[in-house]
Amino acid sequence: MANTNLQFKTNYTVSSKIEPFYKGGKVQISKDEKHIFCTCGSHVNVLEISTGKIVHSVEHDDQEDITSFALSCDDELLVTASRALLLKQWDWRQAQCTRSWRAIHTVPVASMTFDSTSTLLATGGCDGTIKIWDVVKQYCTHNLKGSSGVVHLVQFHPDISRLQLFSSSLDCGIRLWDLRSSQCVCVLQSHYSAVTSLCFSADGGTMVSSGRDKICTVWDVNTRKAKRTVPVYEAVEGVVLLPENKDFSQIGVKSKDLHFITAGSKGVLRVWEASTARCVYTQTLPSTLIPVHGEEEEEEEEKDDDPRSLTYLLHLPNSSRLATVTAEHNILLYQLPGLTTQQQFVGYSDEVLDVKFLGKGDSHIIVATNSCQLKVYELLTNSCQILYGHTDTVLSLDVFKKGSLFASCAKDRSVRVWEMDSDSGLVRCVAQGSSHANAVGSISCSRMKASFIVSGSQDCTVKVWDLPADMSTAGTGMCQLTSRATEKAHDKDINSVAVSPNDKLLASGSQDRTAKLWSLAGEGNLGLLGVFRGHRRGVWAVCFSPVDQVLATSSADGTTKLWSLQDFSCLKTFEGHDASVLKVIFVSRGTQLLTSGSDGLVKLWTIKTNECVKTLDAHQDKVWGLHASRKDDKMVTGSADSNITVWVDVTEVELAEEQAKQEDQILKKQELSNLLHEKKYLKALGLAISLDQPHTVLTVIKAIRQGEDSRELLEKTLLKLRLDQKESLLRYCVVWNTNARNCLDAQAVLQVLLTHLPPEELLQYQGARTHLEGLIPYTERHMQRIGHLLQASMFLNYMWQKMRVAGAPSSMGQDEEMDTTPLAQSQPFLMIDKEKGKGSGEERQDAGDDSDSGQDEDPNCPVEEEEDDEVSVTKKASICGGRIANGASTKTNGNHHSESEESSEDEDVEEDKNEQTKMVKCLPVSSAPQCQTFAS
Repeated sequence: MANTNLQFKTNYTVSSKIEPFYKGGKVQISKDEKHIFCTCGSHVNVLEISTGKIVHSVEHDDQEDITSFALSCDDELLVTASRALLLKQWDWRQAQCTRSWRAIHTVPVASMTFDSTSTLLATGGCDGTIKIWDVVKQYCTHNLKGSSGVVHLVQFHPDISRLQLFSSSLDCGIRLWDLRSSQCVCVLQSHYSAVTSLCFSADGGTMVSSGRDKICTVWDVNTRKAKRTVPVYEAVEGVVLLPENKDFSQIGVKSKDLHFITAGSKGVLRVWEASTARCVYTQTLPSTLIPVHGEEEEEEEEKDDDPRSLTYLLHLPNSSRLATVTAEHNILLYQLPGLTTQQQFVGYSDEVLDVKFLGKGDSHIIVATNSCQLKVYELLTNSCQILYGHTDTVLSLDVFKKGSLFASCAKDRSVRVWEMDSDSGLVRCVAQGSSHANAVGSISCSRMKASFIVSGSQDCTVKVWDLPADMSTAGTGMCQLTSRATEKAHDKDINSVAVSPNDKLLASGSQDRTAKLWSLAGEGNLGLLGVFRGHRRGVWAVCFSPVDQVLATSSADGTTKLWSLQDFSCLKTFEGHDASVLKVIFVSRGTQLLTSGSDGLVKLWTIKTNECVKTLDAHQDKVWGLHASRKDDKMVTGSADSNITVWVDVTEVELAEEQAKQEDQILKKQELSNLLHEKKYLKALGLAISLDQPHTVLTVIKAIRQGEDSRELLEKTLLKLRLDQKESLLRYCVVWNTNARNCLDAQAVLQVLLTHLPPEELLQYQGARTHLEGLIPYTERHMQRIGHLLQASMFLNYMWQKMRVAGAPSSMGQDEEMDTTPLAQSQPFLMIDKEKGKGSGEERQDAGDDSDSGQDEDPNCPVEEEEDDEVSVTKKASICGGRIANGASTKTNGNHHSESEESSEDEDVEEDKNEQTKMVKCLPVSSAPQCQTFAS
């Protein structure tokens, strides 16, 4: 039975985002070891190590990509170089550029470094030159020429008194520059490939260099000779010397000889003894990283895009840690001396293919990206675990009812089951199976308990895999899964599979445009129960309703459909996405749907009304991942734009806020009524303005104007208002002025404001110019209306006098004078009557007939509505202004009539004028010459 207290969802808001912060390039750690600086296109992002969040970001104004950057040794100065050949100096904590200058390089800067005093900056360019800048006195001190090709490495000797600079370029030599003479004093030749890093001993007498030629060389800096060449058997990207006075016996350091750590293409850290060129320790990789499928180790080494390879190695001496950067833009921190993993940050996730909530209370999310690795994020801290196991791109995920167990499938034709430890939060692979003939594109877990999983593959088959009951107690071992049932389900790739809430049914969706329903009750093969036909293109997702016998499907034809499980008929179709609908899930206990599409949108639908109640736009590309939490109070989306967004349902919050707002308004209106009764007009007006309701404010204005000495009282009250209250009052006057019934109140307020406030103050009000422009056309109309009423009253007086003269007795004395004063004042009105009869006249042409008898009778012109609706006054003025300019008017039997804009008093005047026109035509012949003379 449906819960009568169920509240439909109406809105979600973004709770948090996981965005890319590093897309390759240089990485540097601050001296205080609190921040990581890394490049991301045209930005240098500053990541706080303790929280894993981006706390600062700097960007060049020209939005050119940053080619290199350097942070000074005192953590105060950040200098960046862009492709536009500009160098910029930053106060990075405030994200403000403090200085910029043109680099003398003719091509972009490839490398940068500061000396230990933070006063000298060296830049190595792609033009083969090196410039040294004094950042204090702001000038170039050296221009070092002689390198061949791109200078990709520059580094000062740590002892600044030596005034030595080391550099390396395409010729693979290490050049030593004497800054006193600006000369290259020698070239250290040992490497046959690019030199990647240099590291100096504490006394500065020994230097270790690493290269992609798979060797490291130990140099005596004083004699400038190679002391030892150490074959490392992998392309080395970084080298770090171990401190001499610490115990590193856990990683194989048994003697006091010089030891160093290398990081390179194999993705492991190794410890080497310099004197013997022997590897004393190799970091242990997870068992899942051992080469599989009989691949040779050397073949693995030759992979250029191996995600395990390391590109940077950085030393954090104060905290005794190491930081490595992987080819997949992950930053990992290890704690010495045991090299235990401490923190992991994912700099760039590429395309997010699936995402699910995980853990107790949905505290984590598991993410499948365009990678063979899985990422598990803790939502509270953004810390990440990187899971290795699959050997090709992971395509789909699903979570068991027990929130700590989930399954994955990948292009490597395998499925895996993973378990999160409830105490430590660590995730390990507990089971795997592989018997599909092609990539496995979809996976679904049993709903009642963790008893089986179902996979759908590009080989057009569906497989059911039974899970062992003691899987979680199997220790560190990994179970091998075998499929209990295999069925050729479709004619094309299977995109989605879903298990029903009672574990008895299975649904599958395919590129062949159909969805199928299967029985899981039998022990043997799957039993086909029916086919759902109706989509015009491939079916991307299938999902069972949690409460009804209904299946939802989404398709590349841009629609989502609901199907009956009893007769396989289509019950409803939801259309709204502009492209493929990639995911569909039920929320609100099966009464609503969430869909995501290739258009980057997420839509919330109410099934009963077939209505899209909310469209969420937070992604710029396909939204592949869509999942709701078990409590149904939040959801997570993952997109091809590399962003992961966590959304929170704010329906209850919004309803509570709306209810509180309504209650507050009721209380304020009661208080307003009391204030008006007590004639405390200033407080009443301030309270009415705080409600932001023009009609309520108008009520107070009318109450003020009804009392004695209303003009003085209104003036006194309005001038005591605050500046923001006067600003609101001006805005309300524009609304009131559009209605003939309220124009007098609006004009009374305007008279006070315009009389007592200087123009400079009025123009400072927000939107003041727009408000004043909106007041002008309506004020002109009101003036015309008043003029017509005045003229009409004079004409009436004239007619009354003429009737008295015509009907006077013959005995009337010559000495009795007739009041002829209105005659001279009412002369123009016979001209108006004449125009009404003939349908022409100069006044109509000039004014566009914008009087009570003209433009304002158009029922389609929303000029003066009876209600006090808050509408765009500027828009209304522009609409009516256009009609006035076109001289549009409505006539009936030669006479104009009013339908919606004027008050009842205006209509009475109009009727009087029509009667007066008739009376003019019926005047006696004796008075006609006088009328003609008057009209002339």
